[in-house]
Amino acid sequence: MATVPAFDRNTTVSNRSYRALPAWVYSNPEMHRLELERILRPSWQIGCHVSQVAKPGDFVTFDLGPDSIVVLRDRDSQLRAFHNVCRHRGARLLDGSGHCPGSIVCPYHGWSYTYEGNLLGVPSRDSFPGLDRSTHGLKPVKVELMLGFVFVCLSGEPAPVREQWAPFLAELAPYRFEEMVPLTPVSYEEWDVDWKVAMDNYLESYHVPIGHPGLNRMFTPDYDDQKGAPGIARGTSWLKEQPSPRWSERHYQGLVGPTINHLPDDYKRCWRFYSALPNLGIDVYPELMDFFQVLPRAPGRCVIRYAIFGLADERREMRVLRKLSNRINNQVNNEDRWLCERVQRGLASPSYTPGPLSRIETWMTEFHDLLERHIPEVRLPAAPSRFA
Repeated sequence: MATVPAFDRNTTVSNRSYRALPAWVYSNPEMHRLELERILRPSWQIGCHVSQVAKPGDFVTFDLGPDSIVVLRDRDSQLRAFHNVCRHRGARLLDGSGHCPGSIVCPYHGWSYTYEGNLLGVPSRDSFPGLDRSTHGLKPVKVELMLGFVFVCLSGEPAPVREQWAPFLAELAPYRFEEMVPLTPVSYEEWDVDWKVAMDNYLESYHVPIGHPGLNRMFTPDYDDQKGAPGIARGTSWLKEQPSPRWSERHYQGLVGPTINHLPDDYKRCWRFYSALPNLGIDVYPELMDFFQVLPRAPGRCVIRYAIFGLADERREMRVLRKLSNRINNQVNNEDRWLCERVQRGLASPSYTPGPLSRIETWMTEFHDLLERHIPEVRLPAAPSRFA
């Protein structure tokens, strides 16, 4: 997962002197609870790609804090999402991804539901006098489709996903996300890092020259080649003409142009990075794309949910190109994890006070402003008594 360059010279930056957030907000239990309730549950989250729920009965589950959601295809091939909770005693219905043959069946007592969420069957139904099946269907979750990805929202009335992403749809169209298929299973990686530390990292490129030497060898910084919309930052880095001294990086640079035949020439030379508040990253390369979500696990801990997609292409040179790309990005991800865990440990020191932020960290300040709008206490130097 690469990092989004974060400075747009066309963005008006006020004379306000921005500083990092105080340390307590990155480990406080009440902050954790309020972030889920006020920021994450009312936001659009990627549930899956349409290719993962291609047939009626296909499903994918997605967890956000204590919530679990199941996305599935119904009998009319419509996409639906439900809370992944049985209406009897609350048992979790499904895990991971797969196919439900005929109906969704609770593994605890056998209550079953149609793909449309209606309560279908209840074992020993006579033991439930007066049961009205019509009032015990699965609870629905909002669903929207954009660029082949199924987005879900647990609460509130957020603006449509396509409206938020409208400024970027034209530049993303040549990649043909809708036609892609999974190249790897969805993976999960637990970090000893608060989710906000990870998002701070993904929203700025100030650390790239020091923290990501491979990216710095391969790409120009290009802080001018940025674009922003409310809630989304996009950075583009361009391949250098000079070959990298490292084998995998050098071979990627030489192979990408001749291998890619579905994109305009300038698209073959760039990597694009999108960060959508509050917790989504989308990285776009000539040969594949990925998404990742930074999901709170507990105060000071998070889970990175990650998946890779690409157009179906079995050519040997494409397989090699993707292998090189994954090797480079695995190294970047390991570097980001190492850096973020160092920050989390440093924030625990009583000596820490918030430092000033660079203009290259502009998009990080937008994230902090979002937190402040929903949880005004975040800029207090110490946790208020009610957060104790």
